[in-house]
Amino acid sequence: MKEITYTTSGTCSRQIVIRIDDEGRIADIGFVGGCNGNLKGICSLVKGMKAEEVKNRLRGITCGTKPTSCPDQLARALEQL
Repeated sequence: MKEITYTTSGTCSRQIVIRIDDEGRIADIGFVGGCNGNLKGICSLVKGMKAEEVKNRLRGITCGTKPTSCPDQLARALEQL
């Protein structure tokens, strides 16, 4: 099991904590700060998915006029694995 704590940039959330199992699937995930309901939804949807698939689906998503978003920051965090 791997665990990564990622400090976000350019979003309302401040940090993401991700646990990846030995098969490369997201075992657990949590955001610190941000839009509570939306982030709970993202966490629920990606739990059990392969980290690589989550990264590919979420990379490049923006939030309003911001060049990034919480989903994009999650993808960036997964790129560090």
